[in-house]
Amino acid sequence: MRRNIVSILGAVVALSASVVFIGSCAVPAEGAEGGSNWTLIIFLGLMFVMFYFLMIRPQRKRQKEHQQLMAELKRGDRVVTAGGIFGVIESLSEDSIIIKVESGATMRVARGSVALKQE
Repeated sequence: MRRNIVSILGAVVALSASVVFIGSCAVPAEGAEGGSNWTLIIFLGLMFVMFYFLMIRPQRKRQKEHQQLMAELKRGDRVVTAGGIFGVIESLSEDSIIIKVESGATMRVARGSVALKQE
């Protein structure tokens, strides 16, 4: 669903960009003044606003959620690392954690590599 919205917005932006840039390239009729740059400035402002709401804001939200997850980790939590390793936290340090995998082996991984916590 989200991909469809992004692709539709991308198409709208591409069409409006072509209208703005093609319109500014047109030669004015005799006696008419040249087009103003306000259209281009407004268009660039709208592009920045769309870029913010489609790219920057969601990324900041994901970063905040990941930082909250890192702060809430404790011994005994079941986690999945970014590499797809499932395990249970045995101990925590400031920059790494030791997880116990299903075979009974323990692994030391970077704290930031924990992708999610299983319920």
